[in-house]
Amino acid sequence: MKKILILAGGYSKEKEISIKTAKSVFRELNKDKKYNIKAVNPDGKFIEVLRKFKPNTVLNLLHGRYGEDGYIQAILESEKVKYTHSGVLSSSIAIDKELSKKIFIKNNILTPKYLKYSYKSNINKLKLINNLQKVIGFPLVVKPLNEGSSVNVFICNKYNILRTLKKLNEYGEILIEKYIPGREIQVAILSNRILGAIELKPKRKFYDYVAKYNPKAKTEHIIPVDLTKTQYKKVTNIALRAHKLLKCRGVSRSDFRFYQNKFYLLETNTQPGMTSLSLVPEIAKFNNITFKNLIKKILEDASIEK
Repeated sequence: MKKILILAGGYSKEKEISIKTAKSVFRELNKDKKYNIKAVNPDGKFIEVLRKFKPNTVLNLLHGRYGEDGYIQAILESEKVKYTHSGVLSSSIAIDKELSKKIFIKNNILTPKYLKYSYKSNINKLKLINNLQKVIGFPLVVKPLNEGSSVNVFICNKYNILRTLKKLNEYGEILIEKYIPGREIQVAILSNRILGAIELKPKRKFYDYVAKYNPKAKTEHIIPVDLTKTQYKKVTNIALRAHKLLKCRGVSRSDFRFYQNKFYLLETNTQPGMTSLSLVPEIAKFNNITFKNLIKKILEDASIEK
């Protein structure tokens, strides 16, 4: 029997989503008797559990900081155990919204204009608003540099920007970027190949945390996406390029806004959710890949960085 150690929970604000993902995956894998599965929260005794269980593969289903930022990956590397999803460097770059944007820009991938704001700057409030208006323009999006699942992401205008900034001062630094209206399109990549795309029509202002994980939010999922063949090829190829530029492994999901016939890449997620409302399983299902086979493909891509 293959030993699979599932990592779930963690310490980020996405802990709840990680647990939901792990439950979905555990139920599916547990149907196959060739797996010996153990699920753990990587607490202070994690290395002890890891060494005792001696898994063939660690299925990393953590989200957010400490789970998809290279931290847990570095521990797994030091223990020389195969693990799923992206490696240390790829994970740390992808979750850093400023650093990944710099890579996108350098490689001519369109992404919204942005500024990094430090709470230590002590800039005059009026000067800050004028500077944002000049460099980026309102409305704009305020978000943490290294969170996922749209945690603490807000759309702001010049009248509520200061109030919103106060809500995020725990981060020390945040990203402020131009708000791009238009259609929300997400593209999944699996094993360095295009898996497919899906369009989202949230009832809320945008595809935020509630829209992603609360069934009552009633976000409309559209697949296949209503794009021309040229448009579809363009957005999926951008996602594939981003996946490769960031040196992602296994599965990734890139989030886009489509506005005035241009695709703006917002970010690339190296560990997208696998809950009942998650997009990658839905895209896979549309392409005749069952949830079980999707998990197996992710496991097949597990490795140790070279």
